[in-house]
Amino acid sequence: MAIGFVGLDDLSLELAASLIHAGFNVQAFEIQNSLLDGFSSLGGKICPTPMAAGKDVTALVVSISHADQINDIFFGHEGVVKGLQKGTVVILRSTILPSHIQNLEKKLSGGNISFSNMNNNNVICLWYYSSDVRHYLFLAGNDDQVHLVDAHVSRGLSEALNGKLMVISSGNSDAIAKARPFLSGKSSFFSLKQLYDNLFLDTLICLSSDRHYCIFTTAMCEKLYIFEGEVGAGSKIKMVNELLEGIHLVASVEAISLGAQAGIHPWIIYDIISNAAGNSWVFKNFIPQLLKGDAKSDLLNALVQKTEIVVAMAKSLPFPLHLLAAAYQQLIAGSSYSHGGVDDVQLVKVWEKVIGVNIADATSVETYNPEQLANQITSSSDSVSKIGFIGLGAMGFGMATHLIKSNFSVIGYDVYKPTLVRFQEAGGLIGNSPAEVSKDVDVLVVMVTNQAQAESVLYGDLGAVPVLQSGASIVLSSTVSPQFVTQLEQRLQNEGKNFKLIDAPVSGGVKRASTGELTIMASGTDEALKSAGSVLSALSEKLYVIQGGCGAGSGLKMVNQLLAGVHIATAAEAMAFGARLGLNTRILFEVITHSTGTSWMFENRVPHMLDNDYTPYSALDIFVKDLGIVANECASHKVPLHISTTALQLFVAGIKVEGKAPVISRELVLKSLPSEWPLDPVGDIHKLIQNNSKTLVVLDDDPTGTQTVHDIEVLTEWSIESLVEKFSKRPTCFFILTNSRALSSEKAIALIKEICNNLSTAAKSVEKIEFTVVLRGDSTLRGHFPEEPNAAVSVLGQMDAWIICPFFLQGGRYTINDIHYVADSDRLIPAGETEFARDAAFGYKSSNLREWVEEKTRGQIRASSVASISIQLLRKGGPNAVCEHLCNLPKGSTCIVNTASERDMAVFAAGMIKAELKGKTFLCRTAASFVSARMGIISKAPILPKDLGINKEKNGGLIVVGSYVPKTTKQVEQLKLRCGSILRTIEVSVDQVAMKSLEEREAEISRTAELADVYLGASPEESLDINFKVSSALVDIVRRITTRPRYILAKGGITSSDLATKALEAKRAKIVGQALAGVPLWQLGPESRHPGVPYIVFPGNVGDNNAVADVVSSWARPARQSTTKEILFNAEKGGYAVGAFNVYNMEGVEAVIAAAEEEQSPAILQIHPGAFKQGGHLLVACCISAADQASVPVTVHFDHGTLKKDLLEAIELGFDSLMVDGSHLPFKDNISYSKYISVMAHKKNMLVEAELGRLSGTEDDLTVEEYEAKFTDINQAKEFLDETSIDALAVCIGNVHGTYPASGPSLKLDLLENLHALTSKKGVSLVLHGASGLSEELIKECIKRGVRKFNVNTEVRKAYMDSLSSPQKDLVHVMASAKEAMKKVVAEKMHLFGSAGKA
Repeated sequence: MAIGFVGLDDLSLELAASLIHAGFNVQAFEIQNSLLDGFSSLGGKICPTPMAAGKDVTALVVSISHADQINDIFFGHEGVVKGLQKGTVVILRSTILPSHIQNLEKKLSGGNISFSNMNNNNVICLWYYSSDVRHYLFLAGNDDQVHLVDAHVSRGLSEALNGKLMVISSGNSDAIAKARPFLSGKSSFFSLKQLYDNLFLDTLICLSSDRHYCIFTTAMCEKLYIFEGEVGAGSKIKMVNELLEGIHLVASVEAISLGAQAGIHPWIIYDIISNAAGNSWVFKNFIPQLLKGDAKSDLLNALVQKTEIVVAMAKSLPFPLHLLAAAYQQLIAGSSYSHGGVDDVQLVKVWEKVIGVNIADATSVETYNPEQLANQITSSSDSVSKIGFIGLGAMGFGMATHLIKSNFSVIGYDVYKPTLVRFQEAGGLIGNSPAEVSKDVDVLVVMVTNQAQAESVLYGDLGAVPVLQSGASIVLSSTVSPQFVTQLEQRLQNEGKNFKLIDAPVSGGVKRASTGELTIMASGTDEALKSAGSVLSALSEKLYVIQGGCGAGSGLKMVNQLLAGVHIATAAEAMAFGARLGLNTRILFEVITHSTGTSWMFENRVPHMLDNDYTPYSALDIFVKDLGIVANECASHKVPLHISTTALQLFVAGIKVEGKAPVISRELVLKSLPSEWPLDPVGDIHKLIQNNSKTLVVLDDDPTGTQTVHDIEVLTEWSIESLVEKFSKRPTCFFILTNSRALSSEKAIALIKEICNNLSTAAKSVEKIEFTVVLRGDSTLRGHFPEEPNAAVSVLGQMDAWIICPFFLQGGRYTINDIHYVADSDRLIPAGETEFARDAAFGYKSSNLREWVEEKTRGQIRASSVASISIQLLRKGGPNAVCEHLCNLPKGSTCIVNTASERDMAVFAAGMIKAELKGKTFLCRTAASFVSARMGIISKAPILPKDLGINKEKNGGLIVVGSYVPKTTKQVEQLKLRCGSILRTIEVSVDQVAMKSLEEREAEISRTAELADVYLGASPEESLDINFKVSSALVDIVRRITTRPRYILAKGGITSSDLATKALEAKRAKIVGQALAGVPLWQLGPESRHPGVPYIVFPGNVGDNNAVADVVSSWARPARQSTTKEILFNAEKGGYAVGAFNVYNMEGVEAVIAAAEEEQSPAILQIHPGAFKQGGHLLVACCISAADQASVPVTVHFDHGTLKKDLLEAIELGFDSLMVDGSHLPFKDNISYSKYISVMAHKKNMLVEAELGRLSGTEDDLTVEEYEAKFTDINQAKEFLDETSIDALAVCIGNVHGTYPASGPSLKLDLLENLHALTSKKGVSLVLHGASGLSEELIKECIKRGVRKFNVNTEVRKAYMDSLSSPQKDLVHVMASAKEAMKKVVAEKMHLFGSAGKA
């Protein structure tokens, strides 16, 4: 049996040799003589052309390096296709893109190729390869169709496969089914037909006596992965693997180079990291070759070629590959250094040129065994009696508790108090500061997040170093920079107390920390290491001692983290790329774990990616910190690290960087607190307020402070006269809007003094009035503190205590253990680490309120002197304990109030009032929640337009956005997204109003105001959205808007204050409640430019992204005031009827709407099929739009629908109701027809009217002869209503369409009365058609007997036609005349029907 080759290389020669040894005849075509000589020596036959190599062979192996070779080799003048005969298997070896393979498949299966003697069941196998990876493509014949299976074959490199083959195959299901026996490998007996169906490579065929063939197939693979569908999956997986391989190789070289430059032996780096989290297949297998000098530079050319293909594929998608792009450039750089005609240059020399680090020299230094050194240290270590442990986070808690289990005495500290409780429960001792846990300890372990925290706990306030006993040892297990460690060692030596520092970073995760199975890389002096040897041994499964002095351990940890961080980012990039290529990512993951692209992090982290498991196994900001250390060290050592710095940027792009708060679970924190005080103090607060005659005056530094109260007034000016008037009413509380947060410190001080002086003067003018001042400030700690309290006491006198209470539940502000937190979703972030702390005017650093007071007072009030009321005191002791605590404070104290719930706030308020009744005086600096708690105000539901009686107002709302914090930006974006259809946006040019001339500023302001007037008055659209932060321009714009808005929403504290006081000239307002939790709603006072207009004060930092959109949606004028069913229901309840007026054009629509609004009457616009035929969808749209914009309830009705087609169309067009007219049908058919339409219309919440009986007369060219008319049958009516479930019944009681006869109408009113008795029980409204021509007396008798809807057509049409007979000068005058004529008739009918004034 013959096997052919087209193209040879080393792998082909090996394959040829194995085939020749197995007894096959092997022939080949190759142009390089050196390869042919080797082939010939094996016993192979040399062929002159590709066609000759394929002639008479069972299998043909074709090697292709570029896609442009396909046509020549396969389809050229002497191409292989011409030489193939029946049964030939073609194997394509290549590194070409999947698209080229797919194109080849199309050509081979296109039907235009003739294979020599090939039958319909032949199988063609194409094998393409790259280095030691094989890819098989099987073209499986199925009748006249040829199918392609792409089978990517490689050696599994995992322990499970241990070099055995694995196959990744792809193709359609038929082709996969044919290829599967070969792919999986088996031995069987086949008939001759089955032989051709299953003819594969690596098959030994033996003729048997029964004319069957025994097929012995070699075991093709250990693992088979199948992708049904498009071919090319093998190539795609190869690309993903090569992406990983290329990045891992460059990262491995970077890691070794950085470590060597930092003074760590390359073989030590290799030995430790190859067994740690930074390991990868490339690192473990390539680095030894590199360090030994066995790796040659020609490897780079192959890597560049592979990477180039992947980059090209990513570009074609397109898909960004940041890490691969960086690796590709480094590979190109290395390749350029290796050029020069010599391909066997040691690769280590190439990388030395690229990176600039002498790796070879570092490798030649004598090595050592880190584990042996560790054993020597621990075997002679000093005894340790007491350990201090700082940092009980996830890792630290496990380490500290394991030391307790190992019989060490451990005292721990952590800033997170619930953790201290857990540690105490685990048997540990606890301290309240780093200093407290460091006294009298032999060894202090520091396991904090970063070097800033390490610096703080060692040398900050209440730090450890000053209290450590002489000779104590410090084990620094945090991941910090080597430079920090060496500097720290020097500082400790300078203390002169024989401190010993052990640099001992750890690795292994939370679980291993708790079981003492960590990997520790320790460095330091021998004396230092021995002093803590027993502690290090207890914590570790693997303990390494790294030579090179203190900092070498952190250097090695840094290298490990470099690789670990890069590998995580690379794994994400690779899996995302695989998904973009359309691969099954779970199969992709399994394949990679057996391939050269795998790494420890890939195998550990990718399963969580696939499961959408976002549990932070390594917090992203940790890797920002760790790779940040790498970036700093590489800059310090002048080592260019392209991959690791690119990975750093990827991490930075997706997280909050170092310096921001750690994520803390709100749920966990709140659950860890004691149970709330069981009694609700609100009732007691009301009683206490009655005994405390002092008025609470709240000086609000911006309008948002009213966000938790209701039914209280706010003053925007504070003249003595206004205050005297206010005090004379003896209010329990009122607000004064100072807006001082918008002022400079000097102006704020002067303002507070002025207000307090005026308050004192006014109070003296009113008999028996006393007051208490509350300074309401921002819940995120911004504002003039301590300036405003100092200004107040300079006028009002010294207080017993200042109270600091920034709790605000609606805004997610909590104070727990003196730390003030800001909620972000389910997380609590210390306030000092939020965007609010970076405020340009009021920024701060401290989250601890004690420290915040010291920071803001510039040390005048020390943190240690600040008192605190704990949550434990509130929840265990209640109001009496609060009162006692406050009464015992030294005069002039500052006291923080911890609060985590409104019950906590109420408990404190009750206790404070009790203390006030005992003569104590307090000046409170608080957020909004304090005021409502202090007054015992019970919250109520958000206010809606209907609560204020403005739900019928026609004008739009005015939304002014002046806040520019990130939250506002997101809220406005969501507002536009959700409410875009009802918004009109006017964009104001900041450049024009702030930077240009006064004339240009004036023009821009005028333009905006004019547009706003148009938008507010001309339609129900909701908004003026001004993205502009220059307050004075906003004021000028709003001041010039003359149209009264439906409501005003001002976004941002300063914006809302300036608009209220300057633009709207409000001097007072009533706080009626909240439009949303934390969003105050005022009604402007009578002196304002828009008296009584609802004014929504929307703070810049309140609510989620949907909050503004939620308010605007709820305050938008409803698209329709009512439904037809509601109109008729109200008519039934009020004993009147509503007119349904047929309309044919815009003048008719406007006439009905105008009459309805003038008469304040509900109305129904009615379209007859005849009118619909002429006016079509435009007429319907006109009616619907008019009804939407009407200020009274107006709906649109489709009348007399006799055709199913018309009715079904009406159901979809937006009508509110329709009439299904089956009156011309036999009774049973009428029921069936009406029921069908009723079911369909009710799905759209439409009212359905039907007719029983039949009216005579003519309407819109539809005529019913008198002999066809019939009265409504009362007995049939009951069955009709029961069967059809209609909502309104049009009856025939002698009424007619059109004009009544000369004798006048003759109505059976007794029948009508009986019908009403029936329909009223079933909630069905009565309708009377033919109201035109009925006398006033008859109309009233019909209404009295239950008619709730009259159809009016003839008289309105007549008014229209008559108006046309009067000559007019212009068409518009004709339209106006017609409209007035019809409106007059409609208005008269509304009065006649009793609906006038009922809107």
